[in-house]
Amino acid sequence: MKERLRWFDYLTLNVYWLGLGLTANVITPVLLPYLVVQFMPPEQKNTYLATIRVAGLAVAMLVQPLAGMLSDRSTSRWGRRRPFIAGGAAFNVLFLMMVGLSPVFVGASFDQVLGPALGVTTAYAVLLTGIMLLQVSSNVAHGALQGLIPDLVPQDQRGRASGVMAVFELLPVFLVLFIGPLVDAGRVGLTVGIVSLGILVTMLITLLFVREVPATAKEHGAIGERVLRLAGLTFIFVSITRAAIFLVGRAGEAVTAGSTSLVVQVAVVGGAGLVAMAGSILIGVYVGARVGIGAGAGAHTSFVWWVVNRLLFLAAVGSIQAFAQFFLADVLQVPNAATTTTVLLATVALFLIPSALGGGYLADLVGRKRLVAVAALVAAGGTLLLLFSSTMPLVLISGCIIGLGTGTFMATNWALGTDLVPAEDAGRYLGISNLAGAGAGIVGAGIGGPMADFFNQLQPGLGYLVIFAIYGVLFVLSAVTLVGVKVEEAR
Repeated sequence: MKERLRWFDYLTLNVYWLGLGLTANVITPVLLPYLVVQFMPPEQKNTYLATIRVAGLAVAMLVQPLAGMLSDRSTSRWGRRRPFIAGGAAFNVLFLMMVGLSPVFVGASFDQVLGPALGVTTAYAVLLTGIMLLQVSSNVAHGALQGLIPDLVPQDQRGRASGVMAVFELLPVFLVLFIGPLVDAGRVGLTVGIVSLGILVTMLITLLFVREVPATAKEHGAIGERVLRLAGLTFIFVSITRAAIFLVGRAGEAVTAGSTSLVVQVAVVGGAGLVAMAGSILIGVYVGARVGIGAGAGAHTSFVWWVVNRLLFLAAVGSIQAFAQFFLADVLQVPNAATTTTVLLATVALFLIPSALGGGYLADLVGRKRLVAVAALVAAGGTLLLLFSSTMPLVLISGCIIGLGTGTFMATNWALGTDLVPAEDAGRYLGISNLAGAGAGIVGAGIGGPMADFFNQLQPGLGYLVIFAIYGVLFVLSAVTLVGVKVEEAR
């Protein structure tokens, strides 16, 4: 019997999500776009940004479930999860320093070698390597951290615990308000120093105040097969996505060679992009999850559909966030785009946080599936408004609507997932669910980035409108896929 949580336990159990959220909200939407533009040609910035995200997230897709699985088997006297959180946080700081030092290599002599051989600058290569290593360390901690709720929280309190988790993930949006001006001013070292401090402080709180009972019995059985399955899962998903990108590219070449009208090009290539994203998610999750789970996959089809639902939603919202800075700079032509992006994110968070708390509470009362579906449709409505937003006030309103849906989704969908995973294997299954977390960027940004550059060359700013429209459809599809989730508790 799990102990009832006190109000204090909700905070300490989830506080490291604050550190991870600070990293995600600074690196992905603010720092990475700024650095990519400094290091590589601006007309290909969306493609190079997508390359970094895909490479890093492919690493995350493998590492996170592996760390979750290893923490399931841990018999450390410090508990199953906290040693992984501590180790991941320590290496996070090291690899953040590498990211922070990447501007030092601008104009380095190595450019004469890397440029012709790889088509990238030395600074970009250092940034790419730093991000990939950061994904390793972050997901070692992340994979273990997400096992704390099913380990320690009674089922009828998981909605509230998941709501607090979502708030801590989103709260750093307010903290980065003053980081945008630092990035616009080129203060990259100071920026990564602030992120590192947040990681260390939240890690120490977790170590000191979370009460884990060490496992007394060591899990038996070979681990090699499971590791190979996770590697196979990653390889399959990434391969399917890369094949989809190739097919979209061929569609673009075909309509360009045929000298077709712009409307036809948008219809053909945009339609190919939608099919590529949705198809990659459906096929990738279906095949990848079965490889990752193994023989028991047939008994967990609801879990697989939950991953599909989560991936469709996160691919849409994460990619809108990732390309927001370029959209503001190229379409609305706002000055100091990094600063404006943080203001936008903070405004959105005003709706994200209360909806996450309210959604988590309602999930315990009225059921998960209904709220998840409503959240997806609300986010789709906000995205539709974004397509017609020609001024910052309209962008802010559309962002707030998307935020309202996202906050509700983040709390409610995770509570639904914790109902679906087997308790004795929670770390491994929730790690496999990183098909949604990491796969979102691989699909949404990996396919959307090159598409944005393709259409922007035809008409400036058009690329963002096309990919944002596709993301709106993904929101709707995420609601539809809930029909595959069959669980009594989800109602």
